[in-house]
Amino acid sequence: MSEAKSGDFVKVHYTGSLSDGTQFDSSQGQEPLAFTLGEGNMIPGFEQAVMGMSQGDKKTITIPCGEAYGERNEDMKQVVPRSVIPDEIDLVEGMVLHAEGPDGQTVRFTVAGFDEQQVQIDGNHPLAGHDLTFDLELVEIA
Repeated sequence: MSEAKSGDFVKVHYTGSLSDGTQFDSSQGQEPLAFTLGEGNMIPGFEQAVMGMSQGDKKTITIPCGEAYGERNEDMKQVVPRSVIPDEIDLVEGMVLHAEGPDGQTVRFTVAGFDEQQVQIDGNHPLAGHDLTFDLELVEIA
């Protein structure tokens, strides 16, 4: 049976959880996650775990935060005037906002708090600073 290698298009069922057991994502009950190994579209630790698996293989892996979304960076938190947020947006703590950065790329922020005058935003990925555990099943290698 062939093993998954760079360049292979694969389909994987997964369940992701944090060290405290909180599940943050899963493909169960849906189509499996499909991607090409080696293209860098997945976090590095996830891709590395799928490499070498054969169709039907299952395993559980833990990816340290450095191979996932990195450590939390306090410099990515800031306070902006409430006036920079469009009036039609009803702010809710935890909501994700998108803005255009100076280089034209879309930047994603989470609302960490707000009042009438200012909004606290956090540019860290919500899973930054967490080791991630995945239950994996390689469904298909194409």
